[in-house]
Amino acid sequence: MAISFEVVHKDIAGRVGKLRVNDRTVRTPALLPVVNPHLPLITPREMQEMGVEALITNAYIFRRSTEFCDRALAEGLHSVLDFDGVIMTDSGSFQLSVYGKVEVSNRETLEFQRTIGSDIIVPLDIPTPPDAGRERAAHELVTTMDRIREAQRLFPDANLAGPVQGGIFPDLREEAGRAIQDLGFSFCPIGAVVPLMENYRYQELVEVVLAAKRGLSPATAVHLFGAGHPSMFALAVAMGCDLFDSAAYALFAREGRYITPHGSFRVDELAELPCPCQVCRSMTAEELRRSEDQERLLALHNLYVTLAEIARIRQAIQDGTLWELVDERCRSHPRLLAGYRDLLDHAADLARYDNVSKRRFFYCGTESCRRTEVLRYHEVIPRIPIGEGVLVSFDGRGGVPEFDTVLNFKPPFGPYPTELAETFPIGQSEVPEWDDDMVRSGCAGIRALMEAHPESRFAVRCDEVWVPLVLEEIPGMEVYHERV
Repeated sequence: MAISFEVVHKDIAGRVGKLRVNDRTVRTPALLPVVNPHLPLITPREMQEMGVEALITNAYIFRRSTEFCDRALAEGLHSVLDFDGVIMTDSGSFQLSVYGKVEVSNRETLEFQRTIGSDIIVPLDIPTPPDAGRERAAHELVTTMDRIREAQRLFPDANLAGPVQGGIFPDLREEAGRAIQDLGFSFCPIGAVVPLMENYRYQELVEVVLAAKRGLSPATAVHLFGAGHPSMFALAVAMGCDLFDSAAYALFAREGRYITPHGSFRVDELAELPCPCQVCRSMTAEELRRSEDQERLLALHNLYVTLAEIARIRQAIQDGTLWELVDERCRSHPRLLAGYRDLLDHAADLARYDNVSKRRFFYCGTESCRRTEVLRYHEVIPRIPIGEGVLVSFDGRGGVPEFDTVLNFKPPFGPYPTELAETFPIGQSEVPEWDDDMVRSGCAGIRALMEAHPESRFAVRCDEVWVPLVLEEIPGMEVYHERV
């Protein structure tokens, strides 16, 4: 298969990379706008001029179209769509998820996709709905895997995608990921997750994606099917998703909805157009409401915003600030925040992929205490060399002569020697006025050091206000304090 993926930068499990498909290259994370040839609010050529490097269209729609089928077979997909970038085709699985059946076999859709010149071909996988039982999910996964293997037998040289199914059952998703990886796929979509996103079930989405990722190789490019709204892209990228396809730019426009990185608004609700795109800077909200071309203008705006968010995420990965962006975006909706917190439950696994050093660490609240940087620092703490008597000083002062080692303290990380004061994360972290949560996290760092050195005597020097919390987190700790 002529699909390869190169990781250039990474942060958390997110990657800036290069997806090479034949002789074309796509920067990732990337958005693949969904193109319906019958209802093009924005033409593929216009999308390419906006910076779109890849798109997705539906082979089933083309196959059944009296207007486009013969043209696609004769001229090829790139000519019909007038698009020079990568074109991925869906097999008809979307229609299968909506209508329950399609009038095409796996072999027929594969042959059609190959004949019309699709760059990335998708087998006819079975999209198990989230509320299906385990027995059905397992049965449909077997069918999906059979069809993937059939695709490899029939078209061993084709650029095949390996869809990962398994319903909402993490063990099935992991099993599917491992099986697809064993078949040698380098491009794997995670399917049947649109209902989870439509119903704001982001906690389950996190579990499904991370389970699939556990089965896949870190070198695999991961496509999240149907991830449409930019507010959740940062969360998905942090989980390790590299590509998204979306029709939201057009669907929202048809409903009169104006997308922002934090949510969406009805155009009738807007007093201002809070966006720097060409559409929003060329008219007022009132003019947009009255425009006969409102649907197309909204689609243009929505796509601009969506592409800008992808670029913002790529920059955050290169800056090492993806956690801050995830924190900001996920506070736009309570269910997204729940998904973010669920992702933090997996921080120990994510730390294996995260960078050891970054540009900065901004404390954004309780969730920051559970980030990969804090967990990794707590793992490093036991390696700090200490003497027989250790004083952890919250204020940076010693003044207790019987201790031969004095460590400073910076929450949410914990104790550190002066030699680490300018290194990451101590020297590059910005924290506001201390709160209970960050100090508790720092106390966990003290406990880690104590557990590694049971032969040493430990004490804490702090202001009186922190004494009860220190004793609660580290019972029996010797505490020196001053009144404040």
